[in-house]
Amino acid sequence: MTALLENEILLIVGIVALAWGGYKLKALAASGAVATFLVGIFIALGFKGYGLLLIGLFFVTSSLWSKYNRKQKEKITDMHEKGSQRDMVQVFANGGVPALIGILAYVFPADFWIYGFIASIAVANSDTWASEIGSLSKKRPFSIMKMETVEAGTSGAISVLGTLAAVAGSALISVASYFLWNEITIALVFVVTTMGVVGCFIDTFLGATVQSAYRCKVCGKHVEKKEHCQQQALLVKGRAWINNDVVNISSILIASVITVLILM
Repeated sequence: MTALLENEILLIVGIVALAWGGYKLKALAASGAVATFLVGIFIALGFKGYGLLLIGLFFVTSSLWSKYNRKQKEKITDMHEKGSQRDMVQVFANGGVPALIGILAYVFPADFWIYGFIASIAVANSDTWASEIGSLSKKRPFSIMKMETVEAGTSGAISVLGTLAAVAGSALISVASYFLWNEITIALVFVVTTMGVVGCFIDTFLGATVQSAYRCKVCGKHVEKKEHCQQQALLVKGRAWINNDVVNISSILIASVITVLILM
């Protein structure tokens, strides 16, 4: 098994298969498939096939949850800037930090990069599961800033179901890493799981405070899109350049750096 996960030709084939498969299954746009290939190459440099298995676990499970019960999520999708098909920016927003850590691990080899790498994927998986599963909750989520219930899909809001999903998503990545690297102990599984959830809540806080939000001038709906009902929407919160992708990469980066500093 070790030989297969460290065979360079097989790794490249696997990366191409993941990118092409994601594109054919419409989980990735064409630009997203290209970005997935690049992210895969950089991760393989630092963490071989073990890193690819972990990022692949995130990609597969998050894509499945994104596609699950799409009919119920249609109303929420209309609020968001982008749909479930990931483009290049979305791929880099979730995979950019793991890819960067892969490059750093290749250029400056050290065990502590593994902790940051695993934490980065744990945050991404935790946040995605929280969003995709939490949106299916029968109860309206609670805004951490407005201190009141808001419409499902609103950035900066939490729910019991979403929080449980966040813990499960982070735990899945941490437990999987335990079977991939000898350096990961049971104690580290708990630490990284915790940091994955912490990163998810950082994402929620940024979403509630600085992420851009708009109100449609036509229908009055609060959305994350700059345009709605074919009209320019009115910015009512945050900064225009801070969208969901910026919040995602920021929360992943912050949690990963904290994890490395704690465990190095």
